[in-house]
Amino acid sequence: MEFERITIDPNKMRGVPCIRGLRIPVATVIGQLAAGRTAEQILADFPDLEPEDIPAALEYAAEAVQERELPLKRTA
Repeated sequence: MEFERITIDPNKMRGVPCIRGLRIPVATVIGQLAAGRTAEQILADFPDLEPEDIPAALEYAAEAVQERELPLKRTA
């Protein structure tokens, strides 16, 4: 997986995938979207982000989920 706007640096944020070398984890952006916040709200809260960072975070998250087997909760 190679993404221009997503960086992973073991010496920064414990190697968590971040946006463009900033200390803003991809998971933070995805969590904000999942909470119902708009891209405009996220950009206002994180002024270092650029509009292109939000779809890049979504693309990265989608690819990351496809790379792993996730356990499903069994229903009775």
